[in-house]
Amino acid sequence: MTNPSFPSDLDIASAATLRPMDEIGAQLGISPDHLEPYGRDVAKIDLAFLDEPAGRGAETAGDGAASSGGHRAKYVVVTAVTPTPLGEGKTTTSVGLAQGLQRLGRRAVVALRQPSMGPTFGIKGGAAGGGYSQVVPMERLNMHLTGDFHAITAAHNLLAAMIDNHLHHGNALGIDVRNITWRRVLDVNDRALRNVVIGLGAREDGVVRDTGFDITAASEIMVLLTLATSLQDLRKRLGRIVVGYTTEGASVTAEDLGAAGAMAAMLKDAIKPNLLQTLEGGPAIIHCGPFGNIATGTSSVTADLIAIRGSDYAITEAGFGADMGAERFFNVKCRVSGLKPDVAVIVVTVRALKSHSGNYAIRPGKPLPPGLLEENPSDVEAGLPNLRKHIEIVRRFGVQPVVAINAFPQDHESEHAVIRRYCNGIGVRTAVSRHVAEGGAGARELAEVVMEAAHEPTSFEFLYPLDLPLEQKIEAIATQIYGADGIDVAPGAAKALRDYERLGFGGLPVVIAKTHLSISSDPTLKGAPRGWRLPVREVRAAVGAGYVYAICGEMRTMPGLSATPNAQRIDVSADGNITGLS
Repeated sequence: MTNPSFPSDLDIASAATLRPMDEIGAQLGISPDHLEPYGRDVAKIDLAFLDEPAGRGAETAGDGAASSGGHRAKYVVVTAVTPTPLGEGKTTTSVGLAQGLQRLGRRAVVALRQPSMGPTFGIKGGAAGGGYSQVVPMERLNMHLTGDFHAITAAHNLLAAMIDNHLHHGNALGIDVRNITWRRVLDVNDRALRNVVIGLGAREDGVVRDTGFDITAASEIMVLLTLATSLQDLRKRLGRIVVGYTTEGASVTAEDLGAAGAMAAMLKDAIKPNLLQTLEGGPAIIHCGPFGNIATGTSSVTADLIAIRGSDYAITEAGFGADMGAERFFNVKCRVSGLKPDVAVIVVTVRALKSHSGNYAIRPGKPLPPGLLEENPSDVEAGLPNLRKHIEIVRRFGVQPVVAINAFPQDHESEHAVIRRYCNGIGVRTAVSRHVAEGGAGARELAEVVMEAAHEPTSFEFLYPLDLPLEQKIEAIATQIYGADGIDVAPGAAKALRDYERLGFGGLPVVIAKTHLSISSDPTLKGAPRGWRLPVREVRAAVGAGYVYAICGEMRTMPGLSATPNAQRIDVSADGNITGLS
């Protein structure tokens, strides 16, 4: 429900006066020598900045800065309860928290994913935050930015082309045409490309075979770039990509096809994080955008390393709820980065908890049920088991949780009081944040609470050791994070797990691809479901990225457009300004 008197996100962003990029970089101790301008309001950060002696250019650092005596900045991850299809505001809360910390005199930076243009033209219409807690320029952020997504798309499709070229010229590697796992990608929602036949036509047009397209955010190269720590690491990861298998069951890699070097050359600029700013002139690092359902759902490791190095508080976001985004952030991203989080902010809304009461159905593109907007603390209380479960997940990793109530205009104080009372009763800090309407001023309480929690000791630990068999890693996530009674592995998935162990992939962490609309694998189950088992129907290996992922339920890696996609509302005005983004 929108407030007609409140300006649109695009109107707010368009009215902002942006600070010069040199000033934004200076807040992180980044000299102009390490900034590569992309127009007036965006720059790339040269990774050579990470090789500079600590503290250079950051003489104005406040307390807790990474540059002061080697003391590391506080590392904050923003996650959420199980969201409704509309989302509960993790991005805008992340931005608002950074602005709130800056209002308190702390150097804070937010590191976020780049929006995919598929959802921008689909339902979302943009993903730069909201209201007075946005990253700007929002038009650049939502449309192309510095071309990283296009570079990933091109590198991915180059590898696909080299696979088919290899088949056309005799298939010396003995690739099994029926067991090629590398598809093509495009950063547009297009359901008609999910399944295609290629190679039709004359003999010189290639080998006929079934394949399909995924959205660019679902590319293994996207998550591989997210986890790469340097250009050299990126090159090695690209070479390890498994594109398929021979008729004898051996894996075939991008290195085998001679494609990895050219792919690395195409991505040499895309590996550099992008520097933008918040509406209040604080630094925002935007980099990569892996799918939250099937991949890590986080921004890049390099973005976080830069943020940690140049701030007092480095804030990043993990996709969807704590069962998905935070679990992968802890078990996958933190293993690569070596960083240990100090605080996990769990974003909750009255709307989400009411939906977990089971009394309301929220559908994208449809008006909210009228009863959802009425004052009803009992419905909020009925949805608390979902919040409880996400708090338990964060605590399982030894991280301090803070609950951020993302306040909407239609909320009632009695409903906020239910959440506060519950959190107080279990010893969890909570704050009501009004950053959308008030910017950093509306997030001061949240910032103060996060600062308190960040200075408490933590006992961070991974959920499982890497030497645990793959199936047991999947079971650990299912039972200890989701609350399942166990897992049911389909015969084909069980065979794939055995094959991956045989091929040497058993020491990789695992990711579970499932719905984000429930802690379970069934999107219709709300709250904190019990008495269910996780069905593992398929298992795939993302060896270049460095994990194995189990597919549980139906996953669409190429979304479709709705009956009235946001693309119909986006346009360019006579003076060249983009309209219709939200």
